[in-house]
Amino acid sequence: MNWIIFLPMLLLVVQVSHAQQQAVKGRTSYNFLIDTEQYDKEKKNPLLIFLHGKSLSGHDLDRVKRYGVLYAKNRGVSMPASIVVAPQTSNGWDPDKVKEVLTYVVDNYNVDKDRVYVCGMSMGGYGTMDFVGRYPELVAAAVAICGGGSLKYAESLATVPLWIQHGSADRAVPASESKKIYQAIKKANPDAKAKLTIIPGGTHGSVERLFHRDDIYEWLFAHTRNSSRVF
Repeated sequence: MNWIIFLPMLLLVVQVSHAQQQAVKGRTSYNFLIDTEQYDKEKKNPLLIFLHGKSLSGHDLDRVKRYGVLYAKNRGVSMPASIVVAPQTSNGWDPDKVKEVLTYVVDNYNVDKDRVYVCGMSMGGYGTMDFVGRYPELVAAAVAICGGGSLKYAESLATVPLWIQHGSADRAVPASESKKIYQAIKKANPDAKAKLTIIPGGTHGSVERLFHRDDIYEWLFAHTRNSSRVF
């Protein structure tokens, strides 16, 4: 193979695949990246929101591509989301501000409101649980990795399918945080569609590999808002 010819072609492919990730700044309280590579304005599109952990906080949106959903997608992981949104915070996650981002995207893109999904890691795991707990009517399903949640939201969290995952060897955020919110959800409603997976030997960083596997996306997108409610 003539690598002199092939290399520019490869770089062009990488540039095109990333060209659909655009920065949206100053439109909501959180600036965010939006990936529309699979977006089709002629149909309703499922939406996935990713909430990052503390280490990616700040004012440089490129940081939110260092791990998580966009990081995985940029490395070839296929996912059913036609729109991926990755906001950035500089000081923890506020569920009302996450809702601002969601509202902006819904107002400007053809979003399937029954197929809105949320996932997050570490601080983003807490942010995911707080957003879903405050606005359960907006979310079809959610995944929270190596985080935890506010017990005050247990009853509303019990109405949304949740997959909570945590490494057993996590020293930054102990697995007891995920166990605690899971137990509170099940106490609020024993029939809640919540499941807890403790990953043997998993550390706070190693569980990032979950975003590179198909199973969390397959599980998330198997749910729709109208069919997944537990009352």
